[in-house]
Amino acid sequence: MVDAPVGGPLPTVANGAGQAVLDRPGAGRTDAASPRPGAAGGGSAPAAALLEVEGLVCRYDQIPVLHGVSLRVMPGELVAMVGANGAGKSTLLRTIAGLMTPVAGTIRFAGESIGGEPAHRVLPRGISYVPEGRRLFPKLTVRENLELGAYACPDRQAVEQRLAAMMELFPILRERADQTAETMSGGEQQMCAIARGLMSAPRLLLIDELSLGLMPAMVEKVLAAVVAVRQAGTTVVLVEQMVQEALEIADRGYVLQVGRVVAEGAARDLLAAPEVRRAYLGL
Repeated sequence: MVDAPVGGPLPTVANGAGQAVLDRPGAGRTDAASPRPGAAGGGSAPAAALLEVEGLVCRYDQIPVLHGVSLRVMPGELVAMVGANGAGKSTLLRTIAGLMTPVAGTIRFAGESIGGEPAHRVLPRGISYVPEGRRLFPKLTVRENLELGAYACPDRQAVEQRLAAMMELFPILRERADQTAETMSGGEQQMCAIARGLMSAPRLLLIDELSLGLMPAMVEKVLAAVVAVRQAGTTVVLVEQMVQEALEIADRGYVLQVGRVVAEGAARDLLAAPEVRRAYLGL
């Protein structure tokens, strides 16, 4: 189980407004003693969902892939989407990110409808997508790959601040800054892909198949990085085939099977559920 961020405390980046952590308003380390996002406490009203998906239907060439998927993600949560290969997990993330157009259903982000919007309009709203297989530009340097993640930011000083934060969060990227991405190991490339996703200072980070192609020791490191990102205040939706590892770091989880949500709940409850243990953990 991963319970500590990579390289110690997550770096904070001060800007002119006195904001911290990736120069995104509202971000800040979550105190482990504080209630989880959306939990009742202090008599305050429950927080509104950051992301709401209702009845989502998607197809590839008229072949149904998602069959009425619904989910909610609260601000500051780390939500795991788990299931076997071909369950529709990646299709769900691609649709939220604007890379696919749903046939039916709704997607709302921060209270506004974004279903069917293209990716170049979804990104400025505060949603960043880390694709399956990393998809770095192999001939560009690590620094150049990271800078491309902030292509929509016109403030060069802000870009430099974000670069500094990413290289503090992932010290290996500072060491590899002038190397081309193709010269790095798979785990180092995955860290670069996550950092590139964070360079747009998103409110919601979508990570697709985090552990794909990584050796076990490196999986631990990238999972720790995801924990650190969440602790900094960025909401995370993680798609992962390694069910136990994903649920161990998540607040809540959804289990997808052939395009449908078959189980959902607190991550610890899903880990203890006999059906999940039999189907995905071999227990």
